[in-house]
Amino acid sequence: MAVTFSRKPAYGADAPASRREDGDLRARILAAAANPYIGASAAAFLFLLSLALLVLVTGDPNKGSPLVRVALDQVGATKNVPPGWREALTGESEQEAPLLPGALDLSNLPFLSHPPADDAEAGAIAAPPPPASADGPLPPAPIAGLYAPGPGGGSLPVIAPDGRTAADAYARPFTADGRPKVALVIGGLGLNPQTTRAAIETLPPEITLSFAPYSEGLQGWIDLARSHGHEVLLEAPMEPVDYPANDPGPYTLIAANRPEDTVRKLEWLMSRATGYYGLTNYLGSRFVTSDTAMTTFTLALKARGLAFIDDGQASLRGGPIPRASADRIIDDELAAGAIDGQLKMLEAGAAGRGQALGSGFAYPVTINQVRLWAAGLSGRGLQLAPASAMAKR
Repeated sequence: MAVTFSRKPAYGADAPASRREDGDLRARILAAAANPYIGASAAAFLFLLSLALLVLVTGDPNKGSPLVRVALDQVGATKNVPPGWREALTGESEQEAPLLPGALDLSNLPFLSHPPADDAEAGAIAAPPPPASADGPLPPAPIAGLYAPGPGGGSLPVIAPDGRTAADAYARPFTADGRPKVALVIGGLGLNPQTTRAAIETLPPEITLSFAPYSEGLQGWIDLARSHGHEVLLEAPMEPVDYPANDPGPYTLIAANRPEDTVRKLEWLMSRATGYYGLTNYLGSRFVTSDTAMTTFTLALKARGLAFIDDGQASLRGGPIPRASADRIIDDELAAGAIDGQLKMLEAGAAGRGQALGSGFAYPVTINQVRLWAAGLSGRGLQLAPASAMAKR
C-alpha cells in the first residue's frame, strides 16, 4: 500500500478540530493587531512595563541622596556621670519638680555640619567676624583662621597668624558695670536631649554651658547654644582616684600616661567639634594632682589658644593660659532648697570678693532653680557674667 504525505498546512476543513481552533485564534489576533486603537494601547502598556523593569534594575534614583538622622535619644558614655544622673535626667527622682510644662522634642532639629578645614583656609589671615550683640547670637563657628585639620576628619583649634585665639574669639563679650560679678557653668550637656535643649533655651545667655565630648550631634548642640548667646566649654574626661572602677570613657586622660599619649587623646577630644572657647574637667581628682600630667595638659591648651575652667578641683593650678576655678558646686545635694542655698552662698562670695564662679550639672532641678535665681539677680545688686569674664592668666 502506497503512503502519501501532504505538504498543505493543516488548517483546512480536513484538519483536526484543535488545529482549526488555533488557526481561528491566530487570525483573530492578527486582525486585532491591525486595529490602530488596540495597537496604541498595547504600545503604551509595553512602555510602562519597560519603565517599571528599568527602575527595579537600576534602583530608586532618589536613593543617591544621603539621608542623615542623628539619634540624640541614644545616650552614650553616661555610665560614669555623677550619682543620681539617671533619675535626674528622666525626672524619676522624688526630690525634683518637673523640668518644664509640656514636652521638648528635638526630632526635627536641623543639626549643622562644617566642611573639613584645608591647609589654605586654616592658615589664611581672615578678618574677624563682626562683634556679637550683647543679647544676640554669637558668631557661627568655625571662624576662619582658627582651625586646622584634625584626627578623624574633624578640626582642631589653632592660633591664627594675627594672634587671635579660640579663647578670645569664642568667648561671650562682657562689659563689667561695677557691680559684683557672678558666673555659672552648667555641665554634662549633650547626653540628654530634653535637658540640653532646656538649658540652651531657658537659661540666660550669660550662663556658660559645657558639653560632654561623647555626645551625639555635638556640633549641632554647640551651634544651637551659640545661636542663643551661650559661650561653650568642652569637657575633658580626667582620671579620678577610683579609676578604673569609675571610668569616664575610652579617652580618659590618665595621670601616669606618657605626655604624647595625653596629647593624642586631647587632640581626639578637641576635634569632636568647634566653637568652644576652652576646656573644663570631667572628674579628674587624680589627674589634677599630677604635676607632669597637668603640665602636659596646660601646654597643649596653650598651643591651641584655649582656656581652662575647672569645677574647683584644680584651683591650685595656674599656668600661662586663661584660667578660672569654681568656688562651689551648687548641686552636690540634689534638691531645690539645697541648690537655692548654694546659690545664695555664691552671691555672698561675690559680694565679699567682687566675683564668684559656680558649677552645676544639667539636672532638671538644677536648670529650674538656676533659671529662677538668675531672673532676680540684677535686682539684688549683682551682675551675671560668663565664665570667661572670670578667667585670668
